Amino acid sequence: MSSTPVGLKLTLVAMPGGGKSTVGRHLARQLGVDCLDSDSEIEKRIGMPIREFFEREGEDAFRDIESEVIAELLAREQDMVLATGGGAVLREVNREAMKARSTVFYLRSSPEELFRRLRHDTQRPLLQVRDPLKKLRELYAQRDPLYRRTAHYVLETGRPSVHALCNMVLMQLELAGLLSPDKVAATVGAEPQPRTLGA
Repeated sequence: MSSTPVGLKLTLVAMPGGGKSTVGRHLARQLGVDCLDSDSEIEKRIGMPIREFFEREGEDAFRDIESEVIAELLAREQDMVLATGGGAVLREVNREAMKARSTVFYLRSSPEELFRRLRHDTQRPLLQVRDPLKKLRELYAQRDPLYRRTAHYVLETGRPSVHALCNMVLMQLELAGLLSPDKVAATVGAEPQPRTLGA
């Protein structure tokens, strides 16, 4: 395993519906840093929803913009939690940038768990198909090895609450020497109410 980057720049990678945005917001609040969402930044740049851009311009054009945005966000001189789009790991340039410039956590969920969270979602372009579960299984088979290759840490998201997942991240950061034990003690135990994943 490569050495973990210095600083408090965290990147979350996962399948669509893996909890990146939800966990990212809570984690950033507990750490007192900004939460940045690459998909939100992309939508600001293109001036339309990603689904609409996907339909009009195609996936390759979207991935080009996604790579530019991820590189720019990771180049910022600030502590942050970065929530990425589900397909951000498809390009090697993104995987290398995330691993080199941040500490990467893969929030792993099974295709079946993801389907339960996303079965009523109409905003994700790749899932607007006749059999979304089959599509999720195909995406998982393709992407799971890439998430694992990119991540410094893999967290199972099947049962834990958002609060529990955030605590797992904080404890991994403490063990890696990136977060003082005092900071972890101050944040673990805050906001104990259960929250469900879905972003």
